[in-house]
Amino acid sequence: MIVMQGKGVSRGVANGPIYFFQRSSTTISDAPAADLEAEKQRITAAQEKSIEQLNALADQAREETGEETAILFETHAMFVEDEDYVDCMMNTLTERGCCAEKAVETAGEEFSAMLAAMDDAYMQARAADIKDVTRRILNNLMGIADGGIDSDVPVILAADDLAPSETLQLDKSKILGFITQGGSSNSHTAILARTMGIPAICGLGDALKPEQAGREAYIDGETGQVAIEPDDITLSAYQAKQEKQREMKELMETMKGQQDVTLDGREMMVYCNIGSPEDVAAVLSNDGQGIGLFRSEFLYLAASDYPSEDDQFNAYKQVAAAMGGKRVVIRTLDIGADKQVDYFEMRKEENPALGVRAIRICLNRPEVFRTQLRALYRASAYGKVAIMFPMITSVWEVKECKRACQKVMAELDAEGIPYNKDTELGIMIETPASVLVAEELAREVDFFSVGTNDLTQYTLACDRQANDLGKFFDPHHPAVLRALKLATDAAHKAGIWIGICGELGADLELLETFLAIGIDELSVSPTSVLPLRAEIRKSIAKTCTLEKLEC
Repeated sequence: MIVMQGKGVSRGVANGPIYFFQRSSTTISDAPAADLEAEKQRITAAQEKSIEQLNALADQAREETGEETAILFETHAMFVEDEDYVDCMMNTLTERGCCAEKAVETAGEEFSAMLAAMDDAYMQARAADIKDVTRRILNNLMGIADGGIDSDVPVILAADDLAPSETLQLDKSKILGFITQGGSSNSHTAILARTMGIPAICGLGDALKPEQAGREAYIDGETGQVAIEPDDITLSAYQAKQEKQREMKELMETMKGQQDVTLDGREMMVYCNIGSPEDVAAVLSNDGQGIGLFRSEFLYLAASDYPSEDDQFNAYKQVAAAMGGKRVVIRTLDIGADKQVDYFEMRKEENPALGVRAIRICLNRPEVFRTQLRALYRASAYGKVAIMFPMITSVWEVKECKRACQKVMAELDAEGIPYNKDTELGIMIETPASVLVAEELAREVDFFSVGTNDLTQYTLACDRQANDLGKFFDPHHPAVLRALKLATDAAHKAGIWIGICGELGADLELLETFLAIGIDELSVSPTSVLPLRAEIRKSIAKTCTLEKLEC
């Protein structure tokens, strides 16, 4: 038996074989190929496999999300066989005498650049499709599994850490849990695990080794312990905990359909955080009242080029319609810091957490912002959409955002495109600056939502991504809780609602403090909804105190 200790970042016990995430090679050899005919055959085989995969994805999409998404995959399958694209690959192979991978990579770059340079907007948009198709053919040439997991059975997925874009590509049906060498409780791997309701452990360091691949492991996302091929006593303990887990899940099922209200009648809105339209299924199955945070940046992270207005509109519309009139709060683009997107070509910053990120990018790149706002307002005609601006520190930023919204609304009016003129606008409270001017900010918007991960980071001067700060990164710190109280008082003074969309919202130890502070809404991972509801229904709001705000 091998026992490793890390940091539990998503609760639960799971067992299965360890599988190390497959990452595509970043370099492709330009050396001459020994047998050009064999390289041509490799390209043809990779094309055939790509078409087979894309047709299967189209069938799956048609069942799960509808015809529009299915057509996208079918279009990609057609591109794989496009005569000009194939000729470009084969000609490159013959003229340069290179390997299949280099020929495909070069052809993809040349073909996508040619499309992007055209005057026709439709053909420009197809450049991103060619990039995706090229990546798929390359993965098949190099034996890289689509979604990073080439396994017939579900696995405990292991990695050094996973980038946001990598988590989006995962085949989630094959994941029982996550274990990583690095990462933190705020990493995207941890956020994904909590959304999926599966255990995750980070910070295992060098104890997690590639040679452990294939070995049976039990992981406990509460204690942070990993046991590889456990002995009988350890195995029995894990199995007992799994049984309690199953019993608790059955008990939580009884919470479905119940109101989120305390014993003395105080209502608390319990919403969900999501990163993609696919996550809506988890919201509905866990009976969330709405969506308090749709991280729209994941649409950008999943793409190889700027997502078009229609691509974004379809994603937002799908979520809004699926929620059937329940509020859907969509956060505008929040990249920078730990979420980098290559095609934005951001300059390297010494301290990206304090650099050009989130709303600063949107205000610096008005065309990118305009495209997203148009998609958001168009989607507002299909459900109760609310728009939320991240990383706000000043009143002038909010006024600039509102001006951008007014311009978009005027455009849509002129074009006769329907939208909801009363779409709510809100901001995230994530910095000490926004807390200190909260009264002025509250007069400009319809709601506040507190991002407790960043608020803790900036209040305590602790990097939220660092795994070795331990007790120094303390979301329970009185300064953080007092900031919450100041923001809440300012919101209520202006007659607007305030919620929490950071992971702290699911912290049951703080529920009574949130009730005492006056928080109106908690937005959490879908799997946290029912446990939170159970605690709310046992609480008495008028007896809750602010003692945790004291030092």
